[in-house]
Order: sequence, then structure tokens, then C-alpha cells
Amino acid sequence: MKNGTVPQPSTALAAYGWDSLLDSAFAAHAERGLVPGRVVRVDRGLCDVVVPAGADGSGGTTTVRADTEDVFTRDPMRVACTGDWAAVDLTPVTGPAVRALLPRRTTFVRSTSSKRSEGQVLAANVDFAVIAVSIAAELDLGRLERFVSLAWTSGAQPMVVLTKADLVPDSTYLLDDARSAAPGVDVRVVSAATGDGVAEMAEALAGATSVLLGQSGAGKSTLTNALLGREVQEVQAIRDSDGKGRHTTTTRDLLPLPGGGVVIDTPGLRGVGLWDADAGLTQAFSDIEDLAGRCRFQDCSHTAEPGCAVLAALEDGSLAHRRLDSYRKLLRENAWIASRTDARMRAEMRREWKQRSAAGREMYERKRGGGHRKVY
Repeated sequence: MKNGTVPQPSTALAAYGWDSLLDSAFAAHAERGLVPGRVVRVDRGLCDVVVPAGADGSGGTTTVRADTEDVFTRDPMRVACTGDWAAVDLTPVTGPAVRALLPRRTTFVRSTSSKRSEGQVLAANVDFAVIAVSIAAELDLGRLERFVSLAWTSGAQPMVVLTKADLVPDSTYLLDDARSAAPGVDVRVVSAATGDGVAEMAEALAGATSVLLGQSGAGKSTLTNALLGREVQEVQAIRDSDGKGRHTTTTRDLLPLPGGGVVIDTPGLRGVGLWDADAGLTQAFSDIEDLAGRCRFQDCSHTAEPGCAVLAALEDGSLAHRRLDSYRKLLRENAWIASRTDARMRAEMRREWKQRSAAGREMYERKRGGGHRKVY
């Protein structure tokens, strides 16, 4: 700042997640007279950033509208997003400006539907990725597994919240199904309408940064209001015709929780394509990975090999066919997305497909008595 005094973020921004590690990461920016801030909303080249108020940071925080031109990039993985920590210049006569973004600890990324096969960062520096699933509608376990895989990939801790429990007489079997699809994940049943489970959830998220994710109609905004203890996010009823939700939330908003910590409410997600999710898939399907480690052969494909622990689990019912099918589907999708963004991998996959095709044609010719005809 002009007088050389830099606000103390450890005091002013502690409620938003600032800590000693961020102090160290921000040191060089502080020497330039910039102030730290957390991005709470992004909108068309501008963003709302919460920054310390007062020269010494003792005045709490204030929210400023800041230009992001200095950090503009055509790489969608590096643009400013909700949850980012930023170095902000408050001195320009034209208004505050974000000069730099601090390195992200975690990033929740999905692949976009564009033909360019790009990744889209939905939230940054998140501790808990809370997956909201309405149990008033049919429980889609495959979609839940997809969200959990992305959550593990992000580096955040997944949490599954089954919402609208007041609309279901008995949620026990739904809770069991969700837990089977998300091993090692905290799965909770809540009702924002009655308050059941909300206080316990708020306690679990206190002091952390959480992002609420899920389809439209999952009750994310209603749950956000329940966690905040006041009506902040607009909500709408689901459509009677098909039970699906309307897009009430249109931006990703970071909001402080009364018990400490912050929550990011997000618009409903129609598409949640995987993005570089190898590690997340391994974690999300840890039960299958554990079984695969017990197979007789290291390169077991779990189709017909002797001594296959995965096939044995299918046979005795301890592993559902649906879950193995879901795992294989997500593995194929992840490999395909990677191939579209990695020229070397794409070339390798094409060579492999060509070799398999050639081998298949050769086998067909042999069966027809064609001998060892050369296959082009």
C-alpha cells in the first residue's frame, strides 16, 4: 500500500482459511504492497474478493470488485475461480485489480463438453467436496461413483450427503446402497426442511472450506441456507413433471459459515466428465483394487482367468456386477479423455487398436482356412 503498511491477513482472513503456509506463499507479494484476498465469486473478467479492512487488518474484512486482466489466460485450468487466494492491488484509480493467484492446494476439475477436451476448475483450495444427492428421486449409484472419483482426484475429502430425507419414510436401505458405492467416504442423511442431521454436518465442516456439488434439484442451495442459518441462496421447487430441479444458483458463491469455515454453493451439474482421474478412481473403487491385488496373475483382466479374486467376489455376491461395470466404464472414459489431450497416448491407443484389429482379421482368415495370409 502507499504508506508501506500491509494488512495482517492472519487476523482478518483467518475465518476464510488463511494460515501460516499462505503467509509464506504471500510474502513476495506483500513486499510489492499487495494485499491478500479470497475470491468469493467470478463473473466475466471480474471477481468479488474478500480482503482485510483497515491498514492493520484489525477492521475485519470487506469485499471488493476486482479486475482479473493481469491473470487472464486462455488456459481454463489457470483462470481465477471461486476459492482462489489472490494478491490484490487496491491502489489503481480504476479500481482494485488481481495481480496474481497463489498456488492451489486442491482443485476440483471436470472435463468440459467442448470439442477441445478442456478441463474446468469448479472450485479451488477445498478441504471437503460435499456431494449432495436427493433421495426423493431414484438413487443413481453410477453417477455417485463418478462424483466420488472426481472428489478424490481433487485432493479434497469427499462427503456424501443424502438430502430430502423428510420425503422418504425409511432411508436405511438407500444409506446402505450409497455406502456400498462410496467405500471409505462419510455418508450422511439430512433434511434441510426438518433440520435433521444439519447441525452434525455443520460441525463436521466447521473451520474448513467445503464445496457443495450435485445435480439441479439435489437441494444444495436449501442445504446451504440451513448451514448458514439464514436465507442467502434463492431456492425453487423441483418440476412436478419429472422431479428434476431448476437451475436456481447460477454462480459459484463462497459464503462464511457461522461456526467457522466457508462453503461454496455451485450451480447444478448436468455433466461431470472425468479429468485425469486415475488416482481418484483407484480410491473410489478401492474395494475392487484390493480384490485385484489378490488375483493369481498380475495382469489379470478379470474376465476368465483362473485364480481371479474379482470373479470370485462376483460369484459369491460380495461384489455387485453393477459396480464392476461402473468401474470399467469410468476407466474407459478416463483413458479416452486422456487420449484426447495427450498426442503420444492417442498414438499408442491407435496402434493398439490397429494391432488388435489386424490380429482379429488374421484369426478370422485362419478359421476360414485362409492360412497365413498377410493382413494389411
